[in-house]
Amino acid sequence: MEAPSDRTRVRRKGQRGAYDSATIHAIVDEALICHVGFVDDGYPVVIPTIHARVGDTLYFHGSPASRMLRTMKHGAQVCVTVTLLDGIVLAKSHFNSSMNYRSVVTFGEARLVDDPDEAEAGYRAITEKMQTGRWDAARQPSESELRATLLLAVPLHESSAKVRTGGPVDEEADVDLPHWSGVIPVELQRGPAQEA
Repeated sequence: MEAPSDRTRVRRKGQRGAYDSATIHAIVDEALICHVGFVDDGYPVVIPTIHARVGDTLYFHGSPASRMLRTMKHGAQVCVTVTLLDGIVLAKSHFNSSMNYRSVVTFGEARLVDDPDEAEAGYRAITEKMQTGRWDAARQPSESELRATLLLAVPLHESSAKVRTGGPVDEEADVDLPHWSGVIPVELQRGPAQEA
């Protein structure tokens, strides 16, 4: 990762910022969905999508008819965000209540992936993100399916993470109030498989 830029430097609660690859990669890898922001016809647009990381590169795929991919394939500047919610933090006051989270913000220029080896690595990573082992446990994409799909890449070079952990931080005057305070953990988990 590069040193924080003016765009990626965490300003509010700067002590929660992290700029190292290990932290950023771990958050990106755990999240199942990211949000991609770009400008289309003069207007900001944010689209949720699946993503996967290979090294320092983030991949997205979809239909050539997709507004997001049509715009991004020509080298659009994008902002990608990933957020994991870990807990609801309830303080004794509404003002000090918060959430525990891990997030990443990445800025970069999207590019169309046209190298067959890189494309296979990107498609494999996206498939494996959905379910480990699935790339080898299902039919491989046909030539017509590959032509009907675009794969785009965004470098993770200009990224920052922001992480909040721990319990509520109550005002000294609120500590003895009779209201409950603490953390309610939040988890995303897979359920049992359901036959199609």
